[in-house]
Amino acid sequence: MTQKFEIIAKTFMGLEPVLAKELTQLGASDVQIGRRMVSFKGDKELLYRANFQLHTAIRILKPIKHFKALSADDVYEGVKDIDWSEYIGIDKTFAVDSVVFSEEFRHSKFVAYKVKDAIVDQFREKSGQRPNISISNPDIRLHIHIAEDQCTLCLDSSGESLHRRGYRQESVEAPLNEVLAAGMILMTGWHGETDFIDPMCGSGTLLIEAALIARNMAPGLFRKEYAFEKWPDFDAELFDKIYNDDSQEREFNHHIYGYDVDIKAVNTARLNVKAAGLTSDITIEEQDFKNFTLPKNKSIMVTNPPYGERISTNDLLGTYKMIGERLKHQFTGNEAWILSYREECFAQIGLKPSIKIPVFNGSLECEFRKYQMFDGKMREFREEGGVVKTEEEKRQMAEKRRFKQNREFKKRLDEEQENADADIRSFKFRSLEKKEPRKPRDSRESGDSRYSKDNRDNRKPRDSRYSRDSRGGRDSRDFKKSFKKNNRRFRDDDED
Repeated sequence: MTQKFEIIAKTFMGLEPVLAKELTQLGASDVQIGRRMVSFKGDKELLYRANFQLHTAIRILKPIKHFKALSADDVYEGVKDIDWSEYIGIDKTFAVDSVVFSEEFRHSKFVAYKVKDAIVDQFREKSGQRPNISISNPDIRLHIHIAEDQCTLCLDSSGESLHRRGYRQESVEAPLNEVLAAGMILMTGWHGETDFIDPMCGSGTLLIEAALIARNMAPGLFRKEYAFEKWPDFDAELFDKIYNDDSQEREFNHHIYGYDVDIKAVNTARLNVKAAGLTSDITIEEQDFKNFTLPKNKSIMVTNPPYGERISTNDLLGTYKMIGERLKHQFTGNEAWILSYREECFAQIGLKPSIKIPVFNGSLECEFRKYQMFDGKMREFREEGGVVKTEEEKRQMAEKRRFKQNREFKKRLDEEQENADADIRSFKFRSLEKKEPRKPRDSRESGDSRYSKDNRDNRKPRDSRYSRDSRGGRDSRDFKKSFKKNNRRFRDDDED
């Protein structure tokens, strides 16, 4: 029997239950939900599959050691006690990432330095040589997590964050994170049973993630590499088997529609959809939400409107009032899910949500709300067998402390009412201002050496794989098979 070991999957706050469900379906055992993480047990195959197939994980870690530390010296000794020759060759490079929640350790980089020193000192004492540090492209990535005096040291099997799927060719301002987008869709319970609509689609992230979920395609399909491929015990044959296994994929007999008022966003979304090979499933058009009309087929709507942080409009509250009006008059018989941040914005929609789910978008504690749209009065809708709120939704809404008692956007609402003449575009208040979250880096625009051609193991640049006109007329399944074959060939050639 294959040996099982502890594994940790990291995710965003609010997505832990969704990730736990994904892991259970993947065959994980002893699944335990934590804060921004889910721990489980599995073998090497499950470790590979978790990286390749999970939609809502941002990093997969393999713990090496759990220990207690009350000082920097304790950290040093705990790390040095490990036989590092099992994990790092003398000719390899490594990097250390650290996350610290402790009164004893106030600086995470200091902890990372102590881990590095312990490893280097052990090699020097045993052989007189030492492995080098590489921040940008290390052979081995380590992760240490400290909560008060509890330390967990792990091997990082993912490398670059798993939200970087590889299909995004261009981006718009403040794009939705791919992992969050997938988590939102999975929260709705949709797996391709109806049409899917995003009327404010931006760069198309929700659309592409919806197509991957509908077809049950692995989100790692377009990714260049994983950190575990550089581990001493990497099983290339096993990973090839996982990569080329499409037995669980399914047909998608409905369609996905995206709209945006900005033609630049429309063109960007189309480019990203083409890069993912999903043009047969997704249609994107230029259209203002205010002109949205009732779809021909039963549909679900999932969207992320601007909410005045990184993106705003000239009339933010007016935009949400328009959204409510369009839903009420042009989306009856369907359900809509909206992610937003401000209570005053939700209030303008003017509809009663079936459920409110707390979820973080970056540093902002947002709400993901469901609106069940029906024609006529609620009593008549229920008498006809309609369901406004499922039993599970009732149970979730009854949970205590689902939201913070003093949520920041409610404070903002009180302060804004004291200054009613304030410009709608300046909802930030000085006492609550935070630094703007760093914009995700686009590999094509980045000057980072990780994305230079010299560091791609002589593989064919990713963009060129998607620029072939020969894909025209082929469906996504045929394109994916061809892509898989070519991609594995590149990797096999490198190994030779």
